[in-house]
Amino acid sequence: MDLILWRHAEAEDGSDDLARALTRKGQQQASAMAAWLRPHLPNNYRLLVSEARRSRQTGAVLGKHAEVVPAINPGASAAEVLSAIGWPDATGTLVLVGHQPYIGQVASLLLADAEQDWSVKKGAVWWIQNRERNGGEESVLKVMMTPGMVGDAE
Repeated sequence: MDLILWRHAEAEDGSDDLARALTRKGQQQASAMAAWLRPHLPNNYRLLVSEARRSRQTGAVLGKHAEVVPAINPGASAAEVLSAIGWPDATGTLVLVGHQPYIGQVASLLLADAEQDWSVKKGAVWWIQNRERNGGEESVLKVMMTPGMVGDAE
């Protein structure tokens, strides 16, 4: 399984967390990252977004139907997110547009075997691949990229 953890792009401040929309800068961040992702993704990838407007808007720039998954809403734990996506048993490539702190926590758990609060920039992606090696499974970092690395949207 290839898991692409994509933190939603910059969003407006507001008291209704699920209703917060992307800012103009956030739209630029999402577009820059999507432009990089599109040619690297297989045709049959799955796109999961939370119920939060900023997550749905970030994922929408890929131009693919997204599955809205309440289990990955803001406040979810790393364990809840991994359970919701079927890690590591699911197959194929999955793009998850989610939130801090669980994006950093999932990345640290998969890559360092310890759940830590890793900081993740808005709009950044962590592409993690689960593979079998020497009779066991391992997670490897395929790429980590921020919007500023693929454009001037940072």
